[in-house]
Amino acid sequence: MAPPSERQRLAVYGIAKTKNEILLCRASAQTEVPGWWWLPGGGVDFGESPTEALVREFKEETGLSVTIGPLLGVLSDVRTRTRADEAIHTVRLIYAISSHSGTVMAEVDGTTDHAEWHGHDQLRELSVAPYVHRALELGR
Repeated sequence: MAPPSERQRLAVYGIAKTKNEILLCRASAQTEVPGWWWLPGGGVDFGESPTEALVREFKEETGLSVTIGPLLGVLSDVRTRTRADEAIHTVRLIYAISSHSGTVMAEVDGTTDHAEWHGHDQLRELSVAPYVHRALELGR
């Protein structure tokens, strides 16, 4: 059996807070992990700056227009994707969201299917992507 192919991905995510809540998006059936919750964001397209990508991803996944704050940190993880038979190394740039406007709306026909504000105490009850907890530590 051949080893999985290897791929590297640059992604950008934002931590948007209001009062004591954080905005999360739920993974759709188009993903390997439907029902998991993660931060709004995603892959940086070729030629796109990370902040341009984050503004675009926020609009697509949440309906919100955002102002990007400071870079909080960089996370890196490797996992094997079973559907694609590949090992993927994701480098995640985590930014604070300094302001947002608009109404939260779900993405249609995308990798997420719902966006919702959650209190920190609710995170224990949700299937949250492992990187989210590490990212939230950067945002404290």
